Amino acid sequence: MEDLMAKFSGGEQRALARVISLVENESPEKDELLRRLYPRTGAAYIVGITGAPGSGKSSLVDRLTGLIRRAERTVGIVAVDPTSPFTGGALLGDRIRMQEHACDGGVFIRSMGTRGSLGGLARTTKDVIRVLDAFGFDYILVETVGVGQAELDIMHVADTTVVVLTPATGDSIQTIKAGIMEIADVFAVNKADLPGARKLAAEVEAMLDLKGTRPAWRPPVLLTSTVSGEGLEDLWAAVERHRAYLVEAGLFERRRQERARAEALEIADHRWQAMVRKHTELPGPVNELLARVEARELDPYTAAAEILQWVVSSSPLRGAGCGAG
Repeated sequence: MEDLMAKFSGGEQRALARVISLVENESPEKDELLRRLYPRTGAAYIVGITGAPGSGKSSLVDRLTGLIRRAERTVGIVAVDPTSPFTGGALLGDRIRMQEHACDGGVFIRSMGTRGSLGGLARTTKDVIRVLDAFGFDYILVETVGVGQAELDIMHVADTTVVVLTPATGDSIQTIKAGIMEIADVFAVNKADLPGARKLAAEVEAMLDLKGTRPAWRPPVLLTSTVSGEGLEDLWAAVERHRAYLVEAGLFERRRQERARAEALEIADHRWQAMVRKHTELPGPVNELLARVEARELDPYTAAAEILQWVVSSSPLRGAGCGAG
Protein backbone atom coordinates (compact mmCIF):
# COMPACT_ATOMS: atom_id res chain seq x y z
CA MET A 1 0.00 0.00 0.00
CA GLU A 2 2.84 2.42 0.76
CA ASP A 3 4.18 2.13 -2.79
CA LEU A 4 0.70 2.70 -4.21
CA MET A 5 0.14 5.76 -2.00
CA ALA A 6 3.53 7.18 -2.98
CA LYS A 7 2.70 6.88 -6.67
CA PHE A 8 -0.77 8.33 -6.05
CA SER A 9 0.75 11.29 -4.23
CA GLY A 10 3.17 11.72 -7.13
CA GLY A 11 0.29 12.24 -9.54
CA GLU A 12 0.47 8.92 -11.40
CA GLN A 13 -2.86 8.27 -13.07
CA ARG A 14 -2.24 4.51 -13.12
CA ALA A 15 -2.04 4.62 -9.33
CA LEU A 16 -5.25 6.67 -9.29
CA ALA A 17 -6.98 4.03 -11.41
CA ARG A 18 -5.75 1.29 -9.10
CA VAL A 19 -6.99 3.06 -5.98
CA ILE A 20 -10.40 3.62 -7.57
CA SER A 21 -10.62 -0.07 -8.49
CA LEU A 22 -9.83 -1.09 -4.90
CA VAL A 23 -12.51 1.28 -3.63
CA GLU A 24 -15.11 0.33 -6.21
CA ASN A 25 -14.60 -3.40 -5.65
CA GLU A 26 -14.92 -3.02 -1.86
CA SER A 27 -11.44 -4.47 -1.33
CA PRO A 28 -10.17 -5.04 2.24
CA GLU A 29 -7.82 -2.06 1.81
CA LYS A 30 -10.69 0.30 0.97
CA ASP A 31 -11.34 1.77 4.42
CA GLU A 32 -7.69 2.37 5.17
CA LEU A 33 -7.15 4.02 1.79
CA LEU A 34 -10.11 6.35 2.25
CA ARG A 35 -9.03 7.25 5.79
CA ARG A 36 -5.61 8.25 4.54
CA LEU A 37 -6.98 10.21 1.59
CA TYR A 38 -9.67 12.07 3.51
CA PRO A 39 -7.43 14.93 4.78
CA ARG A 40 -6.57 15.78 1.16
CA THR A 41 -10.20 16.22 0.09
CA GLY A 42 -12.50 19.23 -0.05
CA ALA A 43 -10.89 21.38 -2.73
CA ALA A 44 -12.65 20.04 -5.85
CA TYR A 45 -15.93 21.53 -7.05
CA ILE A 46 -18.47 18.84 -7.89
CA VAL A 47 -20.95 19.31 -10.73
CA GLY A 48 -23.72 16.77 -11.33
CA ILE A 49 -25.14 16.24 -14.81
CA THR A 50 -28.45 14.38 -14.74
CA GLY A 51 -31.48 13.84 -16.93
CA ALA A 52 -33.45 11.31 -18.91
CA PRO A 53 -31.79 8.64 -21.09
CA GLY A 54 -30.83 10.02 -24.50
CA SER A 55 -30.76 13.65 -23.40
CA GLY A 56 -27.12 14.01 -24.45
CA LYS A 57 -25.51 14.06 -21.01
CA SER A 58 -22.26 12.38 -22.10
CA SER A 59 -21.80 14.73 -25.05
CA LEU A 60 -22.53 17.69 -22.79
CA VAL A 61 -19.94 16.51 -20.25
CA ASP A 62 -17.44 16.14 -23.09
CA ARG A 63 -17.98 19.69 -24.34
CA LEU A 64 -17.94 21.21 -20.84
CA THR A 65 -14.68 19.40 -20.16
CA GLY A 66 -13.21 21.16 -23.18
CA LEU A 67 -14.25 24.54 -21.78
CA ILE A 68 -12.72 23.76 -18.39
CA ARG A 69 -9.46 22.60 -19.95
CA ARG A 70 -9.24 25.79 -21.98
CA ALA A 71 -9.18 27.61 -18.65
CA GLU A 72 -6.25 25.36 -17.68
CA ARG A 73 -8.16 23.58 -14.92
CA THR A 74 -8.14 19.82 -14.41
CA VAL A 75 -11.20 17.59 -14.61
CA GLY A 76 -12.15 14.25 -13.12
CA ILE A 77 -15.19 12.60 -14.71
CA VAL A 78 -17.35 9.91 -13.12
CA ALA A 79 -19.85 8.45 -15.59
CA VAL A 80 -22.38 5.98 -14.20
CA ASP A 81 -24.02 3.43 -16.51
CA PRO A 82 -26.79 0.95 -15.71
CA THR A 83 -25.76 -2.60 -14.87
CA SER A 84 -27.61 -5.45 -16.55
CA PRO A 85 -29.82 -7.36 -14.10
CA PHE A 86 -29.17 -10.49 -16.20
CA THR A 87 -25.40 -10.51 -16.82
CA GLY A 88 -24.22 -8.08 -14.15
CA GLY A 89 -22.23 -6.22 -16.80
CA ALA A 90 -22.45 -2.64 -18.03
CA LEU A 91 -21.67 -1.11 -21.40
CA LEU A 92 -19.68 1.79 -19.87
CA GLY A 93 -19.89 3.56 -23.20
CA ASP A 94 -19.22 7.08 -21.98
CA ARG A 95 -15.54 6.89 -22.92
CA ILE A 96 -16.60 6.33 -26.54
CA ARG A 97 -18.17 9.81 -26.55
CA MET A 98 -15.21 11.38 -24.74
CA GLN A 99 -12.35 10.17 -26.93
CA GLU A 100 -11.17 13.75 -27.49
CA HIS A 101 -9.92 13.87 -23.88
CA ALA A 102 -8.66 10.29 -23.59
CA CYS A 103 -5.01 11.32 -23.96
CA ASP A 104 -5.25 14.57 -21.99
CA GLY A 105 -3.23 14.34 -18.78
CA GLY A 106 -5.47 16.95 -17.17
CA VAL A 107 -8.56 14.77 -17.58
CA PHE A 108 -9.38 11.44 -15.97
CA ILE A 109 -12.49 9.53 -17.01
CA ARG A 110 -13.91 6.72 -14.88
CA SER A 111 -16.97 4.79 -15.96
CA MET A 112 -18.74 2.65 -13.39
CA GLY A 113 -21.81 0.42 -13.34
CA THR A 114 -24.62 0.90 -10.84
CA ARG A 115 -24.31 -2.75 -9.69
CA GLY A 116 -27.95 -2.77 -8.72
CA SER A 117 -28.02 0.56 -6.88
CA LEU A 118 -31.00 2.79 -7.47
CA GLY A 119 -30.95 6.58 -7.37
CA GLY A 120 -28.92 7.27 -10.53
CA LEU A 121 -25.52 6.57 -8.94
CA ALA A 122 -23.52 3.52 -7.89
CA ARG A 123 -23.16 2.87 -4.16
CA THR A 124 -19.45 3.67 -4.26
CA THR A 125 -19.78 6.83 -6.38
CA LYS A 126 -19.17 9.09 -3.37
CA ASP A 127 -15.99 7.20 -2.54
CA VAL A 128 -14.72 7.46 -6.12
CA ILE A 129 -15.43 11.20 -6.10
CA ARG A 130 -13.43 11.50 -2.87
CA VAL A 131 -10.48 9.70 -4.46
CA LEU A 132 -10.54 12.06 -7.45
CA ASP A 133 -10.78 15.02 -5.07
CA ALA A 134 -7.77 13.76 -3.11
CA PHE A 135 -5.81 13.37 -6.35
CA GLY A 136 -6.15 17.12 -6.89
CA PHE A 137 -8.65 17.68 -9.70
CA ASP A 138 -10.13 21.18 -9.80
CA TYR A 139 -13.54 20.02 -11.00
CA ILE A 140 -15.32 16.68 -10.83
CA LEU A 141 -18.17 16.13 -13.29
CA VAL A 142 -20.57 13.35 -12.31
CA GLU A 143 -22.85 12.02 -15.02
CA THR A 144 -25.71 9.95 -13.64
CA VAL A 145 -27.56 7.05 -15.19
CA GLY A 146 -30.52 8.27 -17.24
CA VAL A 147 -33.00 9.11 -14.50
CA GLY A 148 -36.69 9.75 -13.99
CA GLN A 149 -38.67 11.47 -11.26
CA ALA A 150 -37.29 9.70 -8.22
CA GLU A 151 -33.60 8.92 -8.82
CA LEU A 152 -32.24 11.94 -7.01
CA ASP A 153 -29.03 10.79 -5.29
CA ILE A 154 -27.00 13.34 -7.22
CA MET A 155 -28.41 16.17 -5.07
CA HIS A 156 -26.60 14.65 -2.07
CA VAL A 157 -23.28 14.61 -3.94
CA ALA A 158 -23.00 17.62 -6.25
CA ASP A 159 -22.39 21.24 -5.32
CA THR A 160 -24.22 22.28 -8.49
CA THR A 161 -26.73 20.04 -10.27
CA VAL A 162 -27.45 20.53 -13.98
CA VAL A 163 -30.68 18.89 -15.16
CA VAL A 164 -30.57 18.14 -18.87
CA LEU A 165 -33.86 18.16 -20.79
CA THR A 166 -34.61 17.58 -24.46
CA PRO A 167 -37.55 18.48 -26.70
CA ALA A 168 -39.58 15.89 -28.59
CA THR A 169 -39.79 13.50 -25.63
CA GLY A 170 -43.56 13.31 -25.40
CA ASP A 171 -45.26 15.18 -22.58
CA SER A 172 -42.11 16.90 -21.36
CA ILE A 173 -43.69 18.59 -18.36
CA GLN A 174 -45.22 15.32 -17.20
CA THR A 175 -41.78 13.74 -17.15
CA ILE A 176 -40.08 16.52 -15.19
CA LYS A 177 -42.82 17.86 -12.94
CA ALA A 178 -41.85 15.92 -9.81
CA GLY A 179 -38.58 15.22 -8.07
CA ILE A 180 -36.07 16.04 -10.73
CA MET A 181 -37.48 19.57 -11.12
CA GLU A 182 -36.72 20.21 -7.47
CA ILE A 183 -33.03 19.33 -7.58
CA ALA A 184 -31.98 21.52 -10.51
CA ASP A 185 -29.64 24.42 -9.89
CA VAL A 186 -29.36 24.94 -13.65
CA PHE A 187 -31.54 23.64 -16.49
CA ALA A 188 -30.01 22.80 -19.88
CA VAL A 189 -32.50 22.29 -22.70
CA ASN A 190 -30.15 20.28 -24.88
CA LYS A 191 -30.40 19.48 -28.59
CA ALA A 192 -31.63 23.03 -29.09
CA ASP A 193 -31.59 22.52 -32.86
CA LEU A 194 -34.62 20.22 -32.56
CA PRO A 195 -38.17 21.59 -32.95
CA GLY A 196 -39.81 22.43 -29.65
CA ALA A 197 -36.67 23.38 -27.73
CA ARG A 198 -37.71 26.98 -27.12
CA LYS A 199 -41.23 25.87 -26.23
CA LEU A 200 -39.83 23.45 -23.64
CA ALA A 201 -37.63 26.18 -22.18
CA ALA A 202 -40.64 28.47 -21.89
CA GLU A 203 -42.64 25.70 -20.16
CA VAL A 204 -39.88 25.18 -17.60
CA GLU A 205 -39.69 28.94 -16.98
CA ALA A 206 -43.47 28.95 -16.45
CA MET A 207 -43.21 26.10 -13.96
CA LEU A 208 -40.57 27.98 -12.03
CA ASP A 209 -42.91 30.99 -11.95
CA LEU A 210 -45.70 28.81 -10.51
CA LYS A 211 -43.68 27.97 -7.40
CA GLY A 212 -45.10 31.09 -5.79
CA THR A 213 -41.97 32.02 -3.84
CA ARG A 214 -39.02 34.11 -4.94
CA PRO A 215 -35.96 32.06 -4.04
CA ALA A 216 -32.58 33.71 -3.71
CA TRP A 217 -31.36 31.48 -6.53
CA ARG A 218 -33.69 30.94 -9.49
CA PRO A 219 -32.38 28.14 -11.73
CA PRO A 220 -31.55 29.58 -15.15
CA VAL A 221 -32.97 27.74 -18.18
CA LEU A 222 -30.47 27.62 -21.04
CA LEU A 223 -30.66 26.31 -24.58
CA THR A 224 -27.63 24.19 -25.52
CA SER A 225 -26.40 22.15 -28.46
CA THR A 226 -23.32 19.95 -28.37
CA VAL A 227 -23.37 19.86 -32.17
CA SER A 228 -23.26 23.61 -32.84
CA GLY A 229 -21.81 24.63 -29.48
CA GLU A 230 -24.77 26.92 -28.80
CA GLY A 231 -25.16 27.91 -25.17
CA LEU A 232 -22.28 25.85 -23.78
CA GLU A 233 -20.27 28.82 -22.52
CA ASP A 234 -23.45 30.30 -21.03
CA LEU A 235 -24.16 26.99 -19.30
CA TRP A 236 -20.73 26.84 -17.68
CA ALA A 237 -20.99 30.52 -16.72
CA ALA A 238 -24.29 29.68 -14.96
CA VAL A 239 -22.55 26.88 -13.02
CA GLU A 240 -19.86 29.34 -11.90
CA ARG A 241 -22.51 31.91 -10.92
CA HIS A 242 -24.24 29.28 -8.79
CA ARG A 243 -20.94 28.48 -7.13
CA ALA A 244 -20.40 32.16 -6.32
CA TYR A 245 -23.95 32.39 -4.95
CA LEU A 246 -23.39 29.41 -2.63
CA VAL A 247 -20.19 30.93 -1.26
CA GLU A 248 -21.63 34.44 -0.82
CA ALA A 249 -24.79 33.12 0.86
CA GLY A 250 -22.78 30.95 3.25
CA LEU A 251 -24.44 27.82 1.88
CA PHE A 252 -21.39 26.13 0.42
CA GLU A 253 -19.72 25.10 3.67
CA ARG A 254 -23.05 24.48 5.41
CA ARG A 255 -24.18 22.03 2.73
CA ARG A 256 -20.88 20.20 2.81
CA GLN A 257 -21.04 19.94 6.59
CA GLU A 258 -24.56 18.52 6.41
CA ARG A 259 -23.48 16.02 3.78
CA ALA A 260 -20.50 14.91 5.84
CA ARG A 261 -22.78 14.25 8.81
CA ALA A 262 -25.29 12.38 6.62
CA GLU A 263 -22.54 10.33 5.02
CA ALA A 264 -21.18 9.18 8.38
CA LEU A 265 -24.67 7.97 9.31
CA GLU A 266 -25.05 6.33 5.90
CA ILE A 267 -21.79 4.40 6.37
CA ALA A 268 -22.89 3.34 9.86
CA ASP A 269 -26.25 2.21 8.48
CA HIS A 270 -24.60 0.19 5.70
CA ARG A 271 -22.24 -1.52 8.13
CA TRP A 272 -25.09 -2.25 10.52
CA GLN A 273 -27.04 -3.92 7.72
CA ALA A 274 -23.96 -5.94 6.78
CA MET A 275 -23.57 -7.03 10.41
CA VAL A 276 -27.19 -8.20 10.59
CA ARG A 277 -26.97 -10.05 7.26
CA LYS A 278 -23.78 -11.77 8.39
CA HIS A 279 -25.79 -13.41 11.20
CA THR A 280 -28.25 -14.79 8.64
CA GLU A 281 -25.40 -16.82 7.15
CA LEU A 282 -24.69 -18.51 10.49
CA PRO A 283 -26.71 -20.95 12.59
CA GLY A 284 -28.12 -19.33 15.70
CA PRO A 285 -30.89 -17.17 17.17
CA VAL A 286 -31.29 -14.89 14.13
CA ASN A 287 -32.13 -17.72 11.76
CA GLU A 288 -34.27 -19.35 14.41
CA LEU A 289 -36.32 -16.17 14.69
CA LEU A 290 -36.60 -15.91 10.90
CA ALA A 291 -37.77 -19.53 10.73
CA ARG A 292 -40.52 -18.73 13.23
CA VAL A 293 -41.56 -15.77 11.04
CA GLU A 294 -41.68 -18.05 7.98
CA ALA A 295 -43.93 -20.45 9.91
CA ARG A 296 -46.13 -17.51 11.04
CA GLU A 297 -45.41 -18.37 14.64
CA LEU A 298 -43.97 -14.89 15.20
CA ASP A 299 -44.77 -11.51 13.66
CA PRO A 300 -41.93 -9.74 11.78
CA TYR A 301 -42.02 -6.69 14.08
CA THR A 302 -41.29 -8.69 17.21
CA ALA A 303 -38.70 -10.71 15.31
CA ALA A 304 -36.96 -7.54 14.07
CA ALA A 305 -36.76 -6.14 17.60
CA GLU A 306 -35.30 -9.39 18.94
CA ILE A 307 -32.83 -9.65 16.05
CA LEU A 308 -31.56 -6.14 16.73
CA GLN A 309 -31.25 -6.89 20.43
CA TRP A 310 -29.32 -10.08 19.70
CA VAL A 311 -26.95 -8.44 17.21
CA VAL A 312 -26.21 -5.58 19.61
CA SER A 313 -25.58 -7.94 22.52
CA SER A 314 -23.25 -10.13 20.47
CA SER A 315 -21.34 -7.25 18.85
CA PRO A 316 -17.67 -6.87 19.88
CA LEU A 317 -18.28 -3.11 20.03
CA ARG A 318 -20.83 -3.47 22.84
CA GLY A 319 -19.73 -1.43 25.79
CA ALA A 320 -16.76 0.08 23.92
CA GLY A 321 -17.88 3.66 24.41
CA CYS A 322 -15.78 6.81 24.28
CA GLY A 323 -14.62 6.32 27.84
CA ALA A 324 -13.69 2.65 27.48
CA GLY A 325 -10.07 1.95 28.19
